[in-house]
Amino acid sequence: MNAKGEVLLTIMASLAQQESQSLSQNVKMGLQYRYQQGKVQVNHNRFLGYTKDANGHLIIDPEQAEIVKRIYREYLEGSSMDKIANGLMADDILTGAGKTKWHTSTINKILRNEKYMGDALLQKTYTTDFLTKKRIKNNGTVPQYYAEGDHEAIIPKELFIQVQAELVRRRVVHVSPTGKKRSFSCNHCFAQMVFCGDCGELYRRVHWNNHGCKSIVWRCINRLEPTSAEKNCTNRTVNELLLREITVKAINQILTERDVFLKTLQQNIAKAVVNADTLSPDGIQSRLLELQKELIKKANNKQDYDAIADEIFRLRDQKEQSEVDSHHREEAMNRIKELQDFIAGQETDITEFDEALVKKLIEKITVFTDHFTIEFKSGITIDIEA
Repeated sequence: MNAKGEVLLTIMASLAQQESQSLSQNVKMGLQYRYQQGKVQVNHNRFLGYTKDANGHLIIDPEQAEIVKRIYREYLEGSSMDKIANGLMADDILTGAGKTKWHTSTINKILRNEKYMGDALLQKTYTTDFLTKKRIKNNGTVPQYYAEGDHEAIIPKELFIQVQAELVRRRVVHVSPTGKKRSFSCNHCFAQMVFCGDCGELYRRVHWNNHGCKSIVWRCINRLEPTSAEKNCTNRTVNELLLREITVKAINQILTERDVFLKTLQQNIAKAVVNADTLSPDGIQSRLLELQKELIKKANNKQDYDAIADEIFRLRDQKEQSEVDSHHREEAMNRIKELQDFIAGQETDITEFDEALVKKLIEKITVFTDHFTIEFKSGITIDIEA
């Protein structure tokens, strides 16, 4: 190729690159406009539980929706992501992409996807290079948009929030008084629920063979691992049957004295309302918008500009904390309502141990020498002598 040909080729390549960049920018602007309008675009061919109607709107696929409901239900019942994936494969159920292999990452994404409660977070990823089309996770580099109630939900919002709380609970590793980290176990409903009243360590489930007598007991980890303990723990070993018995007693005590406990729950609700911030996240956002407009007007006055900018950064931090506090309050209110609904709907005492009920209502069991302290997720605490 001669010199003229090389120059021509370089010019054509440059023009092609400019055209590709221009096309990329136009596509980005079009997507940005649709995001601002709250228009959701989803590849439904790989989206388990949904398909699209003739107008391009997301609609529920009833058969696949049952799979999604099963995943959420089993996770709240205590199953690990591995166990859920293995169960789906054992039943020859296909993924949203039509594959037979279920990965824990697939289960994780389904459990975290807000679209299953009818909402949509837009622009989770963005393209960094218009030539390679490489996309990366959006950590705030470009704007994100949240469309609420965009389509019919498969999972109720309350249930979705419960799953998010459970995801956080399992991710937080328990740190023992000695500083040793304990990984989460979901093999039993009492896992990471039973604590030692003597040393503060967790209790662990043990298959015990005591002189030929086989039983399942729960024992303080400091007694099972004495070499890692700061002091020798002498707290008692508890038979699992006794743990079942005291949880049934605690729940029945609430049912027997329902009027007293309902009054306590009402007081807990009142406390949650009183503790609410005077300025809501929406109120802070309104003030932020006002300050941003004022910031533009003060661009030529450095002192005023810096003062407004500092106030904007402070309000952003306050808004973030307010959103966290608001979520915690809402979660606490949901826990209180769960117990209120249970008390209202259960007219007689329960006669059998219910694992799902224990997971739903009870937060913590502390073992002492002569009694157990049962803490409910609603904030109620009961002591049972046993």
